[in-house]
Amino acid sequence: MILATTETITGRNCATLGLVTGNTIQSKNMFSDIGQSFKTMVGGELKAYTEMMTKARDLATQRMIAQAQAMGADAVVGVRYTTASIMQQAAEILAYGTAVKFV
Repeated sequence: MILATTETITGRNCATLGLVTGNTIQSKNMFSDIGQSFKTMVGGELKAYTEMMTKARDLATQRMIAQAQAMGADAVVGVRYTTASIMQQAAEILAYGTAVKFV
């Protein structure tokens, strides 16, 4: 599956199949949150949260790809990501784009 942030794929004619999305909501456990709270006192990267968001982005992307494959797509163009805080210790990541078929 080809993923592109551009609206087209160079050298390919594409038929639009429709919007595809994938999302997940992730949180860290209470003990990890406490450890990360102490880290904010001294500054620096919050590695546990970076890892959590990387995994969340990968999962959201895979869910988007699965939806595109179910539609018979060859690629997803215009891929974008957005995040939102759902509650104090939980964040959502949404991957979305346009599924296309090569013609």
